[in-house]
Amino acid sequence: MNNDPLIFEFAVAKNKPSSFNSEKSNICPFCDVENLTDIYQTNGSMIWLANRFPTLKDTKQTVIIESDQHNGDVSSYSQEYNRKLMKFALNCFDEMQQSGEFRSVLWYKNFGPKSNGSLAHPHMQVVGLNKEDGYKYIHENNFTGIHVFKTNNMEVNFATHPVQGFQELNINLLEDSGLDKWTDWIQYGIRYTLKEMYGGRCDSYNLFFYPNRNGICCKIIPRFYAPPYFVGYKLSECNDNVTLRKEAKRYLNFVQKS
Repeated sequence: MNNDPLIFEFAVAKNKPSSFNSEKSNICPFCDVENLTDIYQTNGSMIWLANRFPTLKDTKQTVIIESDQHNGDVSSYSQEYNRKLMKFALNCFDEMQQSGEFRSVLWYKNFGPKSNGSLAHPHMQVVGLNKEDGYKYIHENNFTGIHVFKTNNMEVNFATHPVQGFQELNINLLEDSGLDKWTDWIQYGIRYTLKEMYGGRCDSYNLFFYPNRNGICCKIIPRFYAPPYFVGYKLSECNDNVTLRKEAKRYLNFVQKS
């Protein structure tokens, strides 16, 4: 398998604003709605637009501004608003996928200082890759694991074959009829990750969305500093099954009390 990296264009990146770099401007471009350009779609305060700083070569980078709440997040939105947001984002993702312009399309979200994001204002990214298969290192077993919850149209588990490691939550949408429940479990999962999973010590996470033969998986990955086995060897680590089963019970109990 060829290891063909995405090419990062530093000349573009050095001009990007940043919420986490004290040397950069702290003015939030996503709050300045009147001056946004290259807008594709809107739904209330949700805006899908071109990324003003496309740092990756041979890609089309787009951004979904989730809300006009600068300090908002999926964890704090109302259930109704979060359902609308996920449907809006899924439609944007589907539109790029169905355009036929790209070899693959990636949909993800950064949250917090360790997530590799640059702006705190809540947003997701949908990126079309012209030449690369963005899923070439992803396997079907990355979406399977220790059971938490299941219906006929959606399923939740702790990954036993994680992409990066330790405790990754998989929220699997199996049929379109489960979309609202799927969205709710994503929200529960983020709240659990930030408030309970590591005793409240986790302040960052990523969401990654993977279309697969069973539907689509939303993977919630708590972010700390990446472990050396993954950085150096692309070897993920996973907690033992006893620990994951305990975590699954804690998570289910957390959701039932919510």
